[in-house]
Amino acid sequence: MTENFAGFGWVLEVFAILLVTAIVRLASKVFLDRAQQRADQTHNLWDDALVHAGRRPLSLGIWVIGISFAAQIVGADQPAEIFSLVSELRDVAVVWILIWFSLRFIRQVELNVINGHHSVSVDKTTAAAVGKLLRAAITITGVLLVLQAFGFSISGVLAFGGIGGIAIGFAARDLLANFFGALMIFLDRPFSVGDWIRSPDRDIEGTVEDIGWRITRIRTFDKRPIYIPNSIFNSLTVENPSRMSNRRIYETLGLRYEDISQMHSIVNEVRQMLQDHPEIDQQQTLMVNFDAFGESAVEFFVYAFTKTTGWQAFHHIKQDVLLKIGEIVARHGAEMAFPTRTLHIQAEPEISE
Repeated sequence: MTENFAGFGWVLEVFAILLVTAIVRLASKVFLDRAQQRADQTHNLWDDALVHAGRRPLSLGIWVIGISFAAQIVGADQPAEIFSLVSELRDVAVVWILIWFSLRFIRQVELNVINGHHSVSVDKTTAAAVGKLLRAAITITGVLLVLQAFGFSISGVLAFGGIGGIAIGFAARDLLANFFGALMIFLDRPFSVGDWIRSPDRDIEGTVEDIGWRITRIRTFDKRPIYIPNSIFNSLTVENPSRMSNRRIYETLGLRYEDISQMHSIVNEVRQMLQDHPEIDQQQTLMVNFDAFGESAVEFFVYAFTKTTGWQAFHHIKQDVLLKIGEIVARHGAEMAFPTRTLHIQAEPEISE
């Protein structure tokens, strides 16, 4: 009986390790819950990201370490080929868990920055670019560490990568062009995520939703997505209306020819109305002048800039300005002109009998 118990003593050891692992896992959960409560009370983006990123990797790491030690005990009592790899597999698992934690931490910090959970103003596109670069660097470093854990020479891998990189560069010219195109967008920042852009060279107009390493996704105003390779932007003229300082009101209006005597008074009153309008920027060019003798009207133009750059607010202001111009014209007893033609019929000469 004693010999049988001694023969299965490893079972108790494995059970004890798994029990301790479960207790440590439970303790870590309680600790992280309390840390989360403390982090929620602060406005620091780092502690929130740290707690959120560490939850799942820490839980998995505890179980990986506990199960690996249990597997070593089983392997010592039950020799098998697979148990000889437990140490290497544990090292690889720990490396990937650390990489997973780092990627989650960087992603959470990036989201906190983009969503404005901090007091410092940071460009969202720059934050996304830095996050992608850091995640790429961590992933490459993790792959190299895993290869080293399995006995591969990192220097040999890097040398092979240098030679292979030349061949890959020729085979993937478009991919590299798109990558460097994205890099130029991140450095020059002609537009950012959320900007409204358009190109006079191509039929492209919409809101930037995402800037990736290969393509940029733009959502058109009819809600269709457009996927544009980043290399296109190296030779494309891009307008960014989102960064305009003002919006312009530029309209040509016409009065009837019989109202030309009222033109001077109407023009002066319209100009005064714009100068008194609270939504018109008085620091910008403001012009109201008689402009031309048209085919069916005497024309004057209105040229002014609103303070707002918002699309909807601009149209409300423009509507208000045009309605007030209509009231001024009506108040002077004049009317807005519309295309007309006057037909002169010559009287037929009388024929003497």
